[in-house]
Amino acid sequence: MRTFRTARTARVARPARLLAATGVALAALALTACDNGMGTRDEGASGDSTSTSTSQSTGGSGTTTGSSGSTTGGSTADEASSRTRTGTGADKTSPNGGTADPADPANRVTCNGSNTTVTVQPVSRPLNHMLITVKNTGSKFCDLYYNPSVRFGEAQSAPRVIEDSQPQAVVTLAPGESGYAGVLLSSADGSGGNGSTENKVVIHFQDGEPGSDAGAPASPALPAEGVYVDDSVAVTYWRSTADDALAY
Repeated sequence: MRTFRTARTARVARPARLLAATGVALAALALTACDNGMGTRDEGASGDSTSTSTSQSTGGSGTTTGSSGSTTGGSTADEASSRTRTGTGADKTSPNGGTADPADPANRVTCNGSNTTVTVQPVSRPLNHMLITVKNTGSKFCDLYYNPSVRFGEAQSAPRVIEDSQPQAVVTLAPGESGYAGVLLSSADGSGGNGSTENKVVIHFQDGEPGSDAGAPASPALPAEGVYVDDSVAVTYWRSTADDALAY
């Protein structure tokens, strides 16, 4: 009887070991499947969820940063616009008002003795001629209308005007620029009468109306020996170059 029981026990034990080995094999297969990416999707979904959450969190932070950058950009644009407006005004505004545009009435005045320096100089060619030079020393454009009204010595009337010298437009001087007029002092052939040597000259300026007075005259110095003037004395219109002024 004992021998029978022992043999039966051995037969039962073997299936138990077989089941245990099968369980181990199944566990190994499960681990292998997981390693091969064939496991359940729960773990994968959890990973995706984590990634999405991180992405949204970063995107939110990026959106906040972008908003901040946008605000800063708007502020910079406003400042740039403000600088542009200020710069434009500053560039065009002249020290005494008006703008740098010569067409702006606020930046145009009539030339006279208060905003110019005037010099006179006898020239060797053409004969018996003198050149008047007017330089704009102001901060605005100034206009030289018509012709200078020249008085030598104690003369009560101005010399005649050489009409052929009239320019097509008023001569306008920017700050620092010069305008010119020529003076025929006496006839080249000596035909002029009532000649005299003069040591003083006064130059008057005209405004927009012929024969008008534009304000302060100028009294430039003549050469120490004076200049000889007779009845044929005449002046040109204001011109933009010395050559044009001495061409008559």
